[in-house]
Amino acid sequence: MEPEQLRVGIGYDIHPLASGRDLVLGGVRIDYIKGLSGHSDADVLTHALCDALLGALNRGDIGRHFPETEEYRNVSSIVLLEKVGRMVSDSGYRLVNADCIIIAEAPHLADMTSAMSEKISGALGTDPGRVSVKCTRGEGMGPVGEKRAMEARAVVLLASAG
Repeated sequence: MEPEQLRVGIGYDIHPLASGRDLVLGGVRIDYIKGLSGHSDADVLTHALCDALLGALNRGDIGRHFPETEEYRNVSSIVLLEKVGRMVSDSGYRLVNADCIIIAEAPHLADMTSAMSEKISGALGTDPGRVSVKCTRGEGMGPVGEKRAMEARAVVLLASAG
């Protein structure tokens, strides 16, 4: 029997805050005075997770698979995550776990992390216990701390499905 293959991936994303946009993080709409600016829904959490999964597969980054074309304008990043999740399973892997963190000065997000984990795990067809979502602040420093942007990071572990 062949030993289990493990693969690790990391992902990062940052988007500026902008008026007139919905704030979507982990596929969850959040009531806030600003949203994130970008070609799609600019969901930094889901983008970072997509990049981590693609990195673990050695398949490039989110921009390579979902370029800034009309097809992906304002698309839900959860739809993109579902597609990346299919790439993972089609490549013979399964998600062992994902550890994600959102860095945002405001709004307070701790009460919404469970909903984000549920939405993400649903898109990936896995148990919510395999998807950790945490949040922290920029402590007043840099574009995040100055409430001009939000960023996210993600680390994933994949194992061969067989």
